[in-house]
Amino acid sequence: MEKSKQPAAAFTGYQKFAIFILAITQFTVILDFMVMSPLGDILMKSMNIKPSHFGFAVSAYAFSAGISGLLTAGFADKFDRKKLLLFFYTGFIAGTVLCGIATSYPLLVGARIITGLFGGVIGSISMAIIADLFDLQHRGRVMGFVQMGFGASQVLGIPIGLYLANAWGWHAPFLWVAFMALIVAGMIAVKMLPLTKHLAIQRDRSAVSHLFHTISKKDYRIGFTATALLSVGGFMMMPFGSAFAVNNLHITQQQLPILFMISGLSTLVIMPLIGKLSDKIDKFVIFAIASAWMMAMVVIYTNLSATPLWMVVGFNILMMAGVMSRMIPSTALITGIPAMQDRGAFMSINSSLQQISGGIAAAFAGMIVVQKDKFSPLEHYNTLGYIIVCISVISVFLIYRVSNMVKSRAKSVAQQKEHQAYNKEVEVLLEN
Repeated sequence: MEKSKQPAAAFTGYQKFAIFILAITQFTVILDFMVMSPLGDILMKSMNIKPSHFGFAVSAYAFSAGISGLLTAGFADKFDRKKLLLFFYTGFIAGTVLCGIATSYPLLVGARIITGLFGGVIGSISMAIIADLFDLQHRGRVMGFVQMGFGASQVLGIPIGLYLANAWGWHAPFLWVAFMALIVAGMIAVKMLPLTKHLAIQRDRSAVSHLFHTISKKDYRIGFTATALLSVGGFMMMPFGSAFAVNNLHITQQQLPILFMISGLSTLVIMPLIGKLSDKIDKFVIFAIASAWMMAMVVIYTNLSATPLWMVVGFNILMMAGVMSRMIPSTALITGIPAMQDRGAFMSINSSLQQISGGIAAAFAGMIVVQKDKFSPLEHYNTLGYIIVCISVISVFLIYRVSNMVKSRAKSVAQQKEHQAYNKEVEVLLEN
C-alpha cells in the first residue's frame, strides 16, 4: 500500500519553489539571529560589556518577537499569507539595517527590538504556509529542507559574517544580511502565489475573538507548552557558544569560522536525512532517540576545558546531530495540531511563546554564566547543560502527548473520509 502512494509524494514545480523560497527566507532570518553568537566575543570586547549585557541584547530580540507574535496572532488568519510574509519580511530588513548602523550598545539593543518585532513572526507564517501546501505525511521531508536554513547559515553565513566582522567591524555582517534579504523579498513579491483558502472558512469575526478562540483549546495549549520548553535549551547555550569556544576551549577567532562551517555542513547532510526518516518512521521515536543523544552530548561538551580544534569540531557535529534531529520531527508534529482556519494564529502564538521562553532562557543564562574579565574563561557554563537535560526530559513527555493527539486526529479524519465515501457509494446504488 505504501508503495502505491510513493509517486504522489513527488512535489510540483511550484511546491519546490515554495520550499526553496521559505528555506532561503529562514536562512536570512536565522542568520540575523545566529550571527549574534559568533559576534559575542567581539561585541563584549569592543563595547566592553559583561555577559549579562550581551545576554540581554540577545533576549531583546526574543522578547520583542514574542510580543509581536501575540499582537499579530488574531490577524494572522485574516490576510493573504503571502502579503503577511512580505510585510513582516520588509520590516525585518529595515531592523537589520538599523543593527548595521548602530553606534552604541543602547542603539544596538533598540535595533534588535525592532528586528525582533518583524523577524520573529516570519517563522510562524512560513510554518502556516507549509501546513497549507503540504500534508502531514510529507511535512517531515519539507521541514528537513526548510530547516536547512539553519545549517546553511553556519556553512556560508556565519563564516562569511565573521570574516566581514574581522575585516570591517561587527556592523558589516548585518548590512550583508539585509542586502541578501532584499533580493529574497523581491522573489517573494514576484513569484509567490497568494494563499487565501483559509479565509473562506474563517468563522471568528474579530481578531480578539480569534486569538482567544485559539488560546482556549486544550490541544493547542499542549503544543504551545512543548514548543516553549524545546526552545529554552537552544537559547541557553547559543548566545555564549563562541565566547565559551574562545575563552574555555581555546579556539582562536580565526578558527571559529572553520568550527561553524564544518558543524553547519554536517547539518546540511543530517537534516534532509532526518526529514525523510520522519516521514517513514514514527516521528516521536526519532525525537526521543535524538533527545537522549543530545542530552548526553550537551553534558560532555559543556564540561570541556582546553581542547584541540579537531575534537571540538567532532563534539559540535555530534551535538548538532542531536539538536537538529529533534527539531524536524517535533516541528512537523506540532504543525499537525491546528485546523486550517486556526493555523496562522496558532503558529503566531507558538512562535511568540518560543521567542519569549527563549528570551527568558538567554537572560537567565546571562545571570548564571560569569566571566571575571573579558579574557578569562566563562564559569558555570556546565550548569546550563544540566538544566537543559532536565528540561529535555519534560519535552519528551510533552511531544509524546502531541504525537498521540495528532495520530488520533489523523485516524478520525481517515474514518470520516471512509464514511463519506461509503455514503456516496450507497447513494449511487440507490439511484441505480
